[in-house]
Amino acid sequence: MAQCVQSVQELIPDSFVPCVAALCSDEAERLTRLNHLSFAELLKPFTRLTSEVHMRDPNNQLHIIKNLKIAVSNIITQPPQPGAIRKLLSDVVSGSQPAEGLVANVITAGDYDLNISATTPWFESYRETFLQSMPAADHEFLNHYLACMLVASSSEAEPMEQFSKLSNEQHRIQHNNDYSYPKWFIPNTLKYYVLLHDVSAGDEQRAESVYEEMKQKFGTQGCYLLKINSRTSNRASDEQIPDPWSQYLQKNSIQNQESYEDGPCTITSNKNSDSSLLSLDGLDNEVKDGLPNNLRAHPLQLDSSSDPSNTIDGPDPVKSASSLHETKKANTGVIHGACLTLTDHDRIRQFIQEFTFRGLLPHIEKTIRQLNDQLISRKGLSRSLFSATKKWFSGSKVPEKSINELKNTSGLLYPPEAPELQIRKMADLCFLVQHYDLAYSCYHTAKKDFLNDQAMLYAAGALEMAAVSAFLQPGAPRPYPAHYMDTAIQTYRDICKNMILAERCVLLSAEILKSQSKYSEAAALLIRLTSEDSDLRSALLLEQAAHCFINMKSPMVRKYAFHMILAGHRFSKAGQKKHALRCYCQAMQVYKGKGWSLAEDHINFTIGRQSYTLRQLDNAVSAFRHILINESKQSAAQQGAFLREYLYVYKNVSQLSPDGPLPQLPLPYINSSTTRVFFGHDRRPADGEKQAATHISLDQEYDSESSQQWRELEEQVVALVNKGVIPSNFHPTQYCLNSFSDNSRFPLAVVEEPITVEVAFRNPLKVPLLLTDLSLLWKFQPKDSSGKNDEEVKELVTSEHEMIGTEVISEFLINNEESKVARLKLFPHHIGELHILGVVYNLGTIQGSMTVDGIGALPGCHTGKHSLSMSVRGRQDLEIQGPRLNNTKEEKTSIRYGPDRRLDPIITEEMPLLEVFFIHFPTGLLCGEIRKAYVEFVNVSKCPLTGLKVVSKHPEFFTFGGNTAVLTPLSPSASENCSAYKTVVTDPTSVCTALTSSASSVDFGIGIGSQPEVIPVPLPDTVLLPGASVQLPMWLRGPDEEGVHEINFLFYYESVKKLPKIRHRILRHTAVICTSRSLNVRATVCRSNSLEDEEGRGGNMLVFVDVENINTSEAGVKEFHIVQVSSSSKHWKLQKSVNLSENKDAKLGSREKGKFCFKAVRCKEKEVATQYSEKYTFADIIFGNEQIISSASPCADFFYRSLSSELKKSQVQRSVHTEKQSLEDAVRLIQKCSEVDLNVVVLWKAYVVEDSKQLILEGQHHVILHTIGKEAFSYPQKQEPPEMEPLKFFRPENTAVSLRPSVEQLSNLIKTSLHYPESFNHPFHQKSLCLVPVTLLLSNCSKADVDVIVDLRHKTTSPESLEIHGSFTWLGQTQYKLQLKGEEIHSLQLKACFVHTGVYNLGTPRVFAKLSDQVTVFETSQQNSMPALIIINNV
Repeated sequence: MAQCVQSVQELIPDSFVPCVAALCSDEAERLTRLNHLSFAELLKPFTRLTSEVHMRDPNNQLHIIKNLKIAVSNIITQPPQPGAIRKLLSDVVSGSQPAEGLVANVITAGDYDLNISATTPWFESYRETFLQSMPAADHEFLNHYLACMLVASSSEAEPMEQFSKLSNEQHRIQHNNDYSYPKWFIPNTLKYYVLLHDVSAGDEQRAESVYEEMKQKFGTQGCYLLKINSRTSNRASDEQIPDPWSQYLQKNSIQNQESYEDGPCTITSNKNSDSSLLSLDGLDNEVKDGLPNNLRAHPLQLDSSSDPSNTIDGPDPVKSASSLHETKKANTGVIHGACLTLTDHDRIRQFIQEFTFRGLLPHIEKTIRQLNDQLISRKGLSRSLFSATKKWFSGSKVPEKSINELKNTSGLLYPPEAPELQIRKMADLCFLVQHYDLAYSCYHTAKKDFLNDQAMLYAAGALEMAAVSAFLQPGAPRPYPAHYMDTAIQTYRDICKNMILAERCVLLSAEILKSQSKYSEAAALLIRLTSEDSDLRSALLLEQAAHCFINMKSPMVRKYAFHMILAGHRFSKAGQKKHALRCYCQAMQVYKGKGWSLAEDHINFTIGRQSYTLRQLDNAVSAFRHILINESKQSAAQQGAFLREYLYVYKNVSQLSPDGPLPQLPLPYINSSTTRVFFGHDRRPADGEKQAATHISLDQEYDSESSQQWRELEEQVVALVNKGVIPSNFHPTQYCLNSFSDNSRFPLAVVEEPITVEVAFRNPLKVPLLLTDLSLLWKFQPKDSSGKNDEEVKELVTSEHEMIGTEVISEFLINNEESKVARLKLFPHHIGELHILGVVYNLGTIQGSMTVDGIGALPGCHTGKHSLSMSVRGRQDLEIQGPRLNNTKEEKTSIRYGPDRRLDPIITEEMPLLEVFFIHFPTGLLCGEIRKAYVEFVNVSKCPLTGLKVVSKHPEFFTFGGNTAVLTPLSPSASENCSAYKTVVTDPTSVCTALTSSASSVDFGIGIGSQPEVIPVPLPDTVLLPGASVQLPMWLRGPDEEGVHEINFLFYYESVKKLPKIRHRILRHTAVICTSRSLNVRATVCRSNSLEDEEGRGGNMLVFVDVENINTSEAGVKEFHIVQVSSSSKHWKLQKSVNLSENKDAKLGSREKGKFCFKAVRCKEKEVATQYSEKYTFADIIFGNEQIISSASPCADFFYRSLSSELKKSQVQRSVHTEKQSLEDAVRLIQKCSEVDLNVVVLWKAYVVEDSKQLILEGQHHVILHTIGKEAFSYPQKQEPPEMEPLKFFRPENTAVSLRPSVEQLSNLIKTSLHYPESFNHPFHQKSLCLVPVTLLLSNCSKADVDVIVDLRHKTTSPESLEIHGSFTWLGQTQYKLQLKGEEIHSLQLKACFVHTGVYNLGTPRVFAKLSDQVTVFETSQQNSMPALIIINNV
């Protein structure tokens, strides 16, 4: 239990005091009423004696009484109504609240630090009022009247007559059977006559004379002259007289100020208050009436019995509240005792002393003696007779009495004169005058008698008082018999069904146990008496039990908290809202943050409700907020109830201060770090054949790899524009800012272009949330065109729309436990600095989502797609924490974060804005297929744009056509066949030979130093005016590898005006192309051995081309036609087709392979360009009847693009090589001999059946031939991964490896050919030796001088060679040493000698060659593909 002001030794004597009645004449009452007091009230502050009192007990021993107090009250003949008592107790409790500045005790128990109010004054007030207001009962005499004061005034006409009237009245009340109330202790009640004299108005002499008369009649011991009203009330008092009455009257009066001002009844000012407020604790009235009783009894349900009318059998609470208001107003300015001086106070004090000393105590002493004598005389019958008689009559009373015997549920009822009751009377008298020893023995005796008679009510009373007397005995001769109390409580409660008496027992016993530090027993006792019949009592007892738990030696904190919750719940049902709130708040300290989320929710919900009822709206809001922001484990229905309560309370708060700042709302959660900001318009959807550039949108996921690629593309084009150097202040353009982008700088937004902010919401509840009128909250600092700030900073004002337009989303629904993003737009119409602060919206929930706790949803106030039950307006801020800094040592050691400025864009001046549309853009192509599409460029801004370029990592995929494309008109035949190529109808006679043309790569944008990836877009006049659009053709070629290809285009453009902040803008497009297999082309080139060189020197080449159809039939391709093979080279050209078959058209069905062989010759001098010029010669060999001009767009474009990408690859490989070692010049020269820069372009048509229509597709494949004898492919070869080498654990010795050129390269240094007759006729019979002249042609393929050794001797290594060669010999010199100049052709005249006819192979000369300035000799082994066979015939 909590600490009390009084100790139990003071409390009990003060609770049981001698009672004295007062009966006043009207005149006497009038005199006291001048002080606004009744006679009993007038005496109240002075009823405690200031000195010790002595009296003698029956044994004539002197007995001292300390601190005696008497209770004087006006006679009331009606017993008090239980309802009125309950009302009084309720008011006493609600009137006693913890003091404002009270410092709470801090109790540390385990890991809990609790702030707990150590005292509970409301409980003490309740206890005191309860004990004082106990109605008098027949089975005990403690509060029966012992004496009666008869009060008359000296100013009456016949005072003595008045006294006799009063005396008769008292006698009538006591002895007439009409009055069962009040109760009197003994028949001959002490009458004490008091004459009141008004000093200021009365006649003193008359008063004295009347007093003398009284003394004559009633004796000096039995009367008193009391002088009061020494001053008139209307005289202005100079001295301030103390008012000792207020504290007593305050307690018992119902007009306690606070309880009605803040309490629930303030609603009386409202006419229809019940409907406008969610009644007292938020429950609808209809629901409340409909609750069945068993529901109300649920221990933790906030339910209807909190309505005071349920607990008070008195008048209607609202009426009583209003009448109380009036009485309160009337009483506020009242001063009690205004006519009394301090002397009068002393006189009253003296009067009480006199009455007690002279009247009351002698009367009590006499009564005790009489009762004692009766007892002794009863014992004098040796007590045996008495008990024997009982036995003879088998436990019943003497026959005369049996008529008066009455039985009830609690056993026997005794008549007033029964001897057992006399013992009880004596015990009570002894108890009242603090003679506890004697009282105990009497109670003990009485207890036995009552128990023998089975008079349970009497027995319980005796047990109760015996226990208290035993405890209060001086010197404590015996321990406190707690079991007496337990039996008494059980009897009162279970047998007698008298909860009031049981409660008194519990209050006394608990106090006694507490004084002995038996907190556990006290708590058990208190909890035992909590029941459904009185919420107020249960609440107070549970609270005291909770204090017992916390005051134990080892405090039981959780038990304390649990019982505080129970107490709070019962306080709430009893209508004690403030106490309920206090209990819940104290318990909350224990449950908070311990993971008991459901308990926390319940407490917060109740705190919220109670705070709301008490109009503590801020507390209510914060409590409800707590329920919503914790990850709630409640059911959906319960969460819905919580949310509706929260919204309801919040609405009321916001109505109180409608102009205040918008409150921060707790829901939904916002994940600030994932906020994305997008600058620019939304992408237009595809329109028929038109497809807008994909650009960037919020629907695309962030991919670090692709963003790096885009960045590289942008850097490439910026470097090109800035003469190969990226400017120092260059930052890649960022249209979409997210948590991965670099947000350390203020982003730039363009005026008149929307800014979209994507906010990520998450609804943690199991009920849907509806946000309405959702928009961004921002701050804008405008600048004028010169860039100076305007002074004022403008907040979100409605009139501001000309600066920044704000988009409002009218409804945004987030389903239960859903994460959802909202995209909110701002439209800047002015340059300046914008700061996006957060979002502002109405938070609500959907109507009809289950009602809980009996709370129906409130009437809807919204018409939309969803019906909204209730909503409140508020805001949430977007605060994004920047990245953690980790650069300097200081930053590494401390935790610091950089800025994140994605929400603070700077609005800059207008810029051009490009939109790109692709028309007839394919999604699927065959590998190498050429398709013509169109690109439309539109300038949708108000500024002209220029410098349009496109950059891509795959320039070989597309072309806008070279400079020649614009000049050469489309031939009519090409347009008939819808071909993408430029074609010319050819004359069938010129089929075999090639048609040549030439073109420079510069025309196709492939210069030497330029970057092939950056392609300027050929805009007419290079400027696109505002609103203008231009369509350009664009040829596409399917990539050589099958599969899905993502090809990124980055369009770069600038404003005509040079702006300081934004230099350029970009537009991105990602094309996705799916390619399927078509043809596979392989080619090799080798030297021709033939000597006829019509074109002059330099030798011929044979080009072998293999074309295989590898298309799988699912693409619907029937067959491929090879329509033309073209060559392109600076030095070589195809001359004619060697193996031309009869059918001119080369068709390839599925999986067929075709072989072609072409003769290639060197270009003529005039055709051969200088080494550094970029002029290429194109030669076309046609298989159809149409020539495709290969040197025009798009054929040449794609050829050049593939060539440049091939060069790039080989450069990469070569540069790697060069770093390792520098090649010797010799080797380089030798390598050059075997190089050939001949490129073959195979042009084809494919016949495709699609939707029963035949389509003709066309395309081209490129084969780039570098080396003689080495096979080249049109498609990239897969590199075999190298095998794992074993690890070496020692360092190899660094041996210098001498570089040797490969065998193939050496064999190409010198080209040899033998010229001789195919057959030779010789008459062997005439001449036995046949001599044949043979010319050996040696041509130097390199550009350096070469020393050559020709050795004609046969190698005799193997027997086979002897067989072949042994039959002929070379005549003359067997070895020749020559020096050949660069590219010189030398002929040696040799003679071969034969002795037989036959077929001979002349290819035996061995040729050794070395570069003149080198020491090492390298043999060139003969690489002739055919043996040089000669037939010798005999004639």
